[in-house]
Amino acid sequence: MTTTMLDATPKDWGNVDRERLAACIEACFACAQTCTACADACLSEEMVAELTRCIRTDQDCAEICVATGNALTRLTADTADVSRAFLEACASVCRACGDECEQHAQMHEHCRICAEACRRCEQACRDLLASLTSGA
Repeated sequence: MTTTMLDATPKDWGNVDRERLAACIEACFACAQTCTACADACLSEEMVAELTRCIRTDQDCAEICVATGNALTRLTADTADVSRAFLEACASVCRACGDECEQHAQMHEHCRICAEACRRCEQACRDLLASLTSGA
C-alpha cells in the first residue's frame, strides 16, 4: 500500500529510490508497533524492574520510528538533509533498542521479536540513507 500511495502522489520525488523509501516507511511503522507491544509485554513480566531500561528504549524507539516514518512519507527533494537526520537518528535508536532487547531475548520472546524488528528497521534506514547519499 505504501508504494501505491507514493506512486499516486503528484510530487517530484527527485532521484529517491521509491522501493527503498517504501520499505523504510513500512519498517519504521512496523518497528514502532513492535516496540510499543514489547514495552507493554515487559510491563506484564514478573521481573518488570529488571526490564526498565528495555521499556524505556522500546518507547524511545517507537516514538522515533513513528516520527521518521511520518517525515519520510512527506519526503521532498528540498529536505534531503532533514531526511538524512531522521534516518541517522532512527538507525541509531533501532540499533540501541535491538541491542537492549537482544539481552532479554532468551528469556522473553517479545524481546526477541522486537530485536528482529529493530534490526530490519535499522537496515532499511541505512539502505535508504545510502541511496540518498549516493544520489541513486
